[in-house]
Amino acid sequence: MLAFDWDIRTWPGANMAFLTALIATLGLMYLGVLYGKRHKPGEPLSWGQAMAGAVYVFLVLFLAYGVVPHQWLVHVQNGLGWRADKIVYGPAGLLRSHANCQATSTGGQNCGFFPFDINYLQVGDAIVGGIYVFFLSMQVYMFTWWQKRGKTTTTAVATSTFGRPLVKKG
Repeated sequence: MLAFDWDIRTWPGANMAFLTALIATLGLMYLGVLYGKRHKPGEPLSWGQAMAGAVYVFLVLFLAYGVVPHQWLVHVQNGLGWRADKIVYGPAGLLRSHANCQATSTGGQNCGFFPFDINYLQVGDAIVGGIYVFFLSMQVYMFTWWQKRGKTTTTAVATSTFGRPLVKKG
C-alpha cells in the first residue's frame, strides 16, 4: 500500500507563510473581480463604501508588494539555504564562469563560457523581480478592467460608397 503525507508543512521547500500570503493575495484579487462584476458601473458610492474600497485596495497592494516578496526572500535565505557563496553552475556546468575552473582527471581544466558568476541568492532576487512584474501586470490589468467594465464597443459603422464612415451632423 502506498502512503502519502498530505501535511504540506512537511513537504521539502514548502513555506507556509509565503504560501498563505500568496494565496490570500490572489484570493482577495479574485474577490475584487467578483465585486466588480456585481457592482453596476456609474452607481454612486457612499463615503463609507469608498473608504472601505480604498482600504481594501491598499491591503491587496500591501500584500502583493510587501508581504509576498518579503516572505519569498525569507524562504530563500532561511528555508532553502540559498546563500551568496553557493554558485549556480547549471546543467552540465553550462553556467560555470572562467573564474570557477575545475581541474579534470585528464589534466585539463573544465572552464565554462559564461562571463560571470551567478549565486543562488541572486536567483532568489530575480524571482522576487518576477513576483513584482507579475503583480504589477495584474494591477494594471485589473485597474483597466475596472474602468472599462460595463462599456460596450460598437465596431459596425455605416460607410459611404467611398469607404468613409457616415456621420450625422449635430
